[in-house]
Amino acid sequence: MQYTVRNVVPALDAALRRLAREQGKSLNEVTLESLARGAGLSERWRQRDLSDIAGSWREDAAFDCALKEQHKIETELWR
Repeated sequence: MQYTVRNVVPALDAALRRLAREQGKSLNEVTLESLARGAGLSERWRQRDLSDIAGSWREDAAFDCALKEQHKIETELWR
């Protein structure tokens, strides 16, 4: 289905374009998501992927240490 939307105010146009740029999405994607949220369909519309966290891993020495401790085998428990 295609729609043509007219009389988009400059502030809305700027906000949608900014969101598209910030999220690395097309203007069409951001506009459809915004329409869905406005119509109360945000939960059904939401597409779940990991793009919001992909590439966000940060090295953490405390986490690495805790993970290393979890990999230790307690031989007395395995007799």
